[in-house]
Amino acid sequence: MPRPKTAFEAWQALKMGNANFVLGTPNHPRQGVHVRKNIVNKQKPFAAVFGCSDSRLAAEMIFDVGLGDLFVVRNAGQVMADTILGSLEFAVEVLNVPLILVLGHDDCGAVRETMNAAQGELKVQGKFIKNLVARILPTIERGILEGETSIDELTIRHVRDTIAEMLDTSEVISNAIKTGKLAVVGANYKLELGDIQPIVVHGNIQSSK
Repeated sequence: MPRPKTAFEAWQALKMGNANFVLGTPNHPRQGVHVRKNIVNKQKPFAAVFGCSDSRLAAEMIFDVGLGDLFVVRNAGQVMADTILGSLEFAVEVLNVPLILVLGHDDCGAVRETMNAAQGELKVQGKFIKNLVARILPTIERGILEGETSIDELTIRHVRDTIAEMLDTSEVISNAIKTGKLAVVGANYKLELGDIQPIVVHGNIQSSK
């Protein structure tokens, strides 16, 4: 398969790789010694993935890709922060990725802890864990006010809000979408099934043909 160069091609490659993973027939591409040596001096990832640090969310495995294919940024609960934005801007402005995927997942511990916090039942003691929770809390509170009670509903809302914050905060990313250089996809990963389900798209991921 030719190297993806557009958002459409990048999204198709991710979907195809995920299908391999779901079926249990991964190709394990570009993981050999020759690939490692060929990319020593330069990386050219075809997509950036911003996801949760959850140990079950290994992007290269989920999407059946190899070395140099994805620029991966992760923290607990995929919470937007200055360092995250800087990393994603680097992917867009310096590495010229045509696609950013923001990936949530079901039964996210950070979302669940924030749901506990909204009910006054947060039990964790870590100062910086509480900071993560505080960043997600406005989303959870808005969702509850609108009648959303399940973790799945609130996780989907969190993915949408995370992308909205990214586009509101980063001119580099929002302008790249406006000029057609970039597309952003928000999706949710199902731990048991292993598949990704698109939630929201900003920009064009359709074929130009």
